[in-house]
Amino acid sequence: MKIEAIAVDIDGTITDDTRKICISAIESLRAAEEKGIPTIIVTGNVVNYAYAAEVLIGCSGGLVAENGGVIFKEGYNNNAVEILVNREYIEKADEHLKRKLGEEYNKHASHDNNYRATEVVFYKTIKREIIEEALKDYEHVDELELYDSGFAIHVTDKRVNKGSSLKRLCEKNGINMENVMAIGDSENDEDFLREVGVKIAVGNADETLKEISTYTCKRNFGDGVAEAIEKFALR
Repeated sequence: MKIEAIAVDIDGTITDDTRKICISAIESLRAAEEKGIPTIIVTGNVVNYAYAAEVLIGCSGGLVAENGGVIFKEGYNNNAVEILVNREYIEKADEHLKRKLGEEYNKHASHDNNYRATEVVFYKTIKREIIEEALKDYEHVDELELYDSGFAIHVTDKRVNKGSSLKRLCEKNGINMENVMAIGDSENDEDFLREVGVKIAVGNADETLKEISTYTCKRNFGDGVAEAIEKFALR
């Protein structure tokens, strides 16, 4: 199989457990780009963080940010941007959580929520169950889903995820999903791994992700990314 594109998560995949981007991952992704295989960043991170990673690596395949809530067809500077969620539900959920959680919201909510267009994010310093309990009486709770990225808890629109948005982006760019290699590490990467032909779990990935993967890397984090690219894309 000829790999047409590489879709890769950021946190815990191309970064290590201190959130530093691994040089081995950058080098391997650049080598794939030089071979004509574009990299697509697929992340739960806010758009400007995803864009910074795109520029650092030199990606040409576009961005999927905020767990699929935002896509850029050809990168952050391109005008072809789509916001795919019902922003009203998310904004109202944010206000509801502020009221219900009070000071706990201020203590645990992510500092980048003001820059997010499509979700509300909390640090892992708060239990997921507390957020779920606070949302129980929110009028649109059935439209929401909670994801644990391993680094944060994300409150998102349940109709949109990394997988559906990656598929939409690849369709726009004429890329066959069967020829896409996706690389991830956590629960919220399962949606986009299931959509592609080559599913890769880095060595430090959650067991649930390893179970659905085509290949589980022997190495962790960015070293695992480099291992997978060498094995499937650069051979």
